[in-house]
Amino acid sequence: MIPVTALVVAKAPVPGLAKTRLAAALGDMLAADIAAAALLDTLDTVAETPFAARVVAMTGNLAAACRVDAIRERLSEFIVIEQRGVDFAERLAYAHIDAAEAAGSMPVLQIGMDTPQVTVELLTRSARALLDAHAVLGPACDGGWWLLGVADAATAQCLRQVPMSHPDTGALTAEALRRTGAPVELLEEIPDVDTVADIAVVRAACRSSGRFARVTLGL
Repeated sequence: MIPVTALVVAKAPVPGLAKTRLAAALGDMLAADIAAAALLDTLDTVAETPFAARVVAMTGNLAAACRVDAIRERLSEFIVIEQRGVDFAERLAYAHIDAAEAAGSMPVLQIGMDTPQVTVELLTRSARALLDAHAVLGPACDGGWWLLGVADAATAQCLRQVPMSHPDTGALTAEALRRTGAPVELLEEIPDVDTVADIAVVRAACRSSGRFARVTLGL
């Protein structure tokens, strides 16, 4: 086991509330189903990676979500905590603190649900990199980031001051981490799924048998 807590920050894939940029082009139901498929593929990979602990910080009404039964079954293998905070940046900061409290004082490696192409090998490399670093950051191709790891969960409090979902969120996050005194190791850059244009690129990196690949085939 790698002495790291995996933290997946997730939003219940409820039609009309999930993946609104996808929904504008594909409709509420398909966009939510794509989000559910991405979440389940991500949870599968995290479950297969030898983390010492696995936490999901969830927000939204899971009862109204697409693929709710499959999500609940998979979540039974995770520690599930509720997100708290007034905005996304604050919810991320609290999620690190709450994950460390729930799972023990280990480094926390956080990912979202927008990169269903992640592999056990990639997450294992990232977790091992965190063991030798104060902070690690995985940039996303759109200027954001897909992964954040901190040796001390309190370091993630710097996220409160970072504007999220901006073209320079990744650079601003790295800068905020460095201001805490934590050197940042940059990891592999990969694309995430925000728009229809992202789907084909991400699907090409996914397992063909995965849910995301199947539900997006032909888009």
